[in-house]
Order: sequence, then structure tokens, then C-alpha cells
Amino acid sequence: MLAYLIRRLWQMVPTLAGVVLLVFFLFKYFGGDPAEVLGGLNASKEQVAAIRTQLGLDEPVWVQLWIFVKQIGTFNWGKSWATNEAVSNLFATRLPATLTVMLPILVLDVVMAMPIAMWVAYKRGSLTDRAIMVATTIALSISFLVYVIVGQYVFAFQLGWFPVQGWSDSTWTNLTVYAPLPVLLAVMVGMAPQTRLYRSFLLDELGQDYVRTARAKGMTEGTVLFKHVLRNAMIPILTNIGLQLPGIFVGSFLIEVFFSIPGLGREVLLAVNRSDFPVIQAVTIYLAFLTMLINLLTDLAYKVADPRVVLK
Repeated sequence: MLAYLIRRLWQMVPTLAGVVLLVFFLFKYFGGDPAEVLGGLNASKEQVAAIRTQLGLDEPVWVQLWIFVKQIGTFNWGKSWATNEAVSNLFATRLPATLTVMLPILVLDVVMAMPIAMWVAYKRGSLTDRAIMVATTIALSISFLVYVIVGQYVFAFQLGWFPVQGWSDSTWTNLTVYAPLPVLLAVMVGMAPQTRLYRSFLLDELGQDYVRTARAKGMTEGTVLFKHVLRNAMIPILTNIGLQLPGIFVGSFLIEVFFSIPGLGREVLLAVNRSDFPVIQAVTIYLAFLTMLINLLTDLAYKVADPRVVLK
């Protein structure tokens, strides 16, 4: 296990280096001149040249690349061009709000979709199974924007259960007052595809010979489902969860905008609108690293879920 972990961490180095080079050259040659962006339309040539010198853009390319690599390693991206706030402070202050919303969505998606998928897989072909599959198909056909509009109107304006917007410095207040509505709507959207996917994984296992053998030995359906079927279906389920994690973070962009949550997702969208390169670059690099780390943890989780898995 340790040898596999070291080997995988070492393999992440060239991948991350490729991402760093790609981001650096994309922003350098296709993102426009940062000095002109900062200077504005009315800036003189002398002002643009001064800004370029201040940012180190007049240095050779390899020097600029080395500065970029040092920024990644030291978590020191300088200051936001739009707000003059340190990018490190922006991460520290915005990330908790994003996690307050995103972590409950991830947990509830898995915790609620799994038992429903097991239930409909066990009752395959029944009226209950068909009704839930029709409901999930309809849910998949509706845009998330419709969920937001209808959810805010019904739960906030009509019933008055939740506020439409707002945030506080108290994590508990945010979890119990401001986060429930966006979490509820996101889970309603996410459960439909997850339920259908987990159901297909479970049905694949239910059709295997070992299930018929276990039933022939007199095992109860509960034992067959939880001890055998679920255990073997956990490999593709864990893969799906690992792929879902970065997507949930990206999905936070829309949620934070719709509900005015001061999280990192909304800050990224504002940075894109303002051409705030330091913020965009930092988020891009760290999101790539997070994706690679999640893939590694998912591979390790395979071994925990099924000891028969051999990590090579």
C-alpha cells in the first residue's frame, strides 16, 4: 500500500507540471495583456509599461514561469487585481462558505440515493420501480434554474420556511437557516441521476451467479443485498463519487450566485467578469490538484471497500 501511494504521488508530479505549463501559457498568450487590463482604456503607454514592469511581465518567459511556480508552492499569488485583497485571504475567507453548502449536498446525495437505489433494484419491474424511474426521468429533464425559481417562490415566498438570500459569520446559523434551501434544491437535482446510476450498478450485481448461489444457500435478502451485492457494487459507486466531487465544487458557482452566498464559486465568476487573472489561475491550479488527489483517495478507497482489490 505504501509503495503504491508513493508511486501514485510521484506520478502526479508530471501531470501537475503539465497543468501548470498549460495554464501559464494560456494566460500569457491568449488571456490578453494584464497590464492593459489593469490600466484600463484610458491608460497611456507609459502607465501600461510601468504596470508591466511592476508585474514582472517585462522579464524573460522562463523567469515569469519560475515566479508562477513559486506562487503555487508558497500559496502567495499576490493581490486580486479587482479588489486588492490578498488571494490567499480570499481563499481562506470564501472557502468555508462553499464547503458549508457543498459538503451537505455530497453527503445527502449519497446517503439518500443509495437506499432508494437498493430498494428499486430489489423491486425491479414493480410498479414502485417504474414510478420512481419515471419520476427521475422527469427530474432529469428539468433545468436547475427552474428548480431555483420554483423553490424560492414556494419555500421562501409562499411558505416562508427559508430566506432567499443571506449569510452570517456563524456556521451553525448558516447550516440551519441559509444553507437548507440551496442544499434541498441541489439534492433534488442530484438524486435523480445518482439513483438511476446506482440502481444500474446494483442490478448488474443482482444478476451474477454468486447472488443465486447465496439465495440457494438460504441467505436472507437483506444479507444478500448488504453483505454481497452492495459490497461488490461499491467499486463503481466509489468511482462515481470521486468523479462527482470536482463537479459539485463547479456546481457551487451557480448556487452561490442564485442565493448570494459569499463563497469561492461566486468569487471565481466575479473574477472572470473582471479579468482578475491571479484569482482565476489560483483556482484553476488548485482545482486540478484537488481532482488528482480525489482520484488517488478513490483508488485507496477501493481497497477499503473490497480487500480483494490489488493496487498495482
